[in-house]
Amino acid sequence: MAEQVTSILIGAGPGGAAPQRLELKRANRHGLIAGATGTGKTVSLQVLVEGLCRAGVPTFVADVKGDLGGLAMPGDAMAKNHAAFQQRAADIALTDWSYEACPVQLWDLFGEQGHPVRTTVSEMGPLLLSRLMNLNEVQEGVMTIAFHVADKDGLMLLDLDDLQAMLVNIGERADELTLEYGNVSKMSVGAIQRSLLQLRAQGGDHFFGEPALELEDFLKLDENGRGVVNILAADRLMASPRLYSTFLLWLLSELFEALPEVGDPDKPKLAFFFDEAHLLFDDAPPALLEKVEQVVRLIRSKGVGVYFITQNPIDIPDKVAGQLSNRIQHALRAFTPRDEAAVKSAAETFRPNPNVDVASAITQLKVGEALVSLLQPDGAPTPVERTLIQPPRSRVGPLSAQERAIMLTTDAIGTRYDSKLDRDSAEEILKAKADEAAAAAAASKAASEQEKQAAEDAKVRAREEKEAARVRAAEQREADRLARAAEREEARRVREAAKPSMTDKMMQSAGRAVASSVGRQIGNQLLRGIFGGLLRGR
Repeated sequence: MAEQVTSILIGAGPGGAAPQRLELKRANRHGLIAGATGTGKTVSLQVLVEGLCRAGVPTFVADVKGDLGGLAMPGDAMAKNHAAFQQRAADIALTDWSYEACPVQLWDLFGEQGHPVRTTVSEMGPLLLSRLMNLNEVQEGVMTIAFHVADKDGLMLLDLDDLQAMLVNIGERADELTLEYGNVSKMSVGAIQRSLLQLRAQGGDHFFGEPALELEDFLKLDENGRGVVNILAADRLMASPRLYSTFLLWLLSELFEALPEVGDPDKPKLAFFFDEAHLLFDDAPPALLEKVEQVVRLIRSKGVGVYFITQNPIDIPDKVAGQLSNRIQHALRAFTPRDEAAVKSAAETFRPNPNVDVASAITQLKVGEALVSLLQPDGAPTPVERTLIQPPRSRVGPLSAQERAIMLTTDAIGTRYDSKLDRDSAEEILKAKADEAAAAAAASKAASEQEKQAAEDAKVRAREEKEAARVRAAEQREADRLARAAEREEARRVREAAKPSMTDKMMQSAGRAVASSVGRQIGNQLLRGIFGGLLRGR
């Protein structure tokens, strides 16, 4: 079972003097581990995680150098650092120190060194996504409109394909949406699309999609009541620092939204460790910094402690640094004016101790030694003490590929996240609508073409019928003409037939002459007969 303790030993002075203990009741008040490269920050982080694990507090750790996987294995008495660790345990009078492994779950955004970690585009939201894609204020406004329209139309944005389809959709509807939401510039949509291509090149396709991470998987205890240590493989992720920082900010905001208010619990529900913390704040716009500061300030009441690990304490913005009550400061090197400013800033932030000259000590600390100030049970910080950090119980160093593979197949997560899902979402729905619209347009065009063809056919038929009527009329006129010509010819023939021939005329003329002569003879005869001798022939 987990140790029934109320505090975690971080370290002590020589002989066990001035032991520095992290009160579990105050562990949700956040903290800072700072120091130059090679001064012992990783060991301090490991000691904190081990202590929280034994106390039954789950933790999440970003492993940027690939050497925190050793938390899953006990330390080795044959390792080269064994003698140094034994000596340190003796120096601080640590009598119960022994090697011990922590229960570990391995995660990886790329699914190579751990279980895949995914979220959906909708869960990420427009603000963090705009920061991830390095959008300007105008482009961020267009991105917000895209999310709003997707919510309004009931379109789920699960992966980058969905987001790309949604951007195409609002680009096509730019004129319509501008009237309702303000200017939706197609130029801005195009710029976002180009940023989306860059995000894909950084591996964004691995991060966005389903099944999305269930936060409960980060909040587990093992069978002995120890808190499970969730280790994110971030060595490859560091090549895409914007993706790294945005993921961690998203995870923190998801915890803030999902967890209930618990005030100040006896121990945290989760402790969150940001390594290379400066990446969270580099080039971050004011709106995002404000959100980070708000989440860090308020997530304390959700029972979550946030610990930043960085080389230089001035990398943390003042509003965020003001929330970090538990501090472990390793050595700083004052080689530049900025380094000197960091030394001065670190010295001024500790509760003074008349026995410790912080400004001098901070440049003189040995490896594994730190200036420590932690919250006491009453909430006040302890005076700063020069402290030897207790040696870690787990392995200092990475897991082998074989060890990692065995852990992945035997932990409680199993294969739940291994296969990516692709259910119907914005891309498929918009494509279906586009296909329906295209089919309707094609059908309408076909109907229009059919109507046009029918009208054209009707015109052709009308022309043909008109031509046929013209031909028939012409043929009828020709027939009538021929008939009339035939009638005239017949009449002519009749007339010709009725006329006497020359012979007939001659005969008729001779006949008339004979008749005339006879007539005259008859007449003469009559004259003679009547008048006697008075009328003679002429």
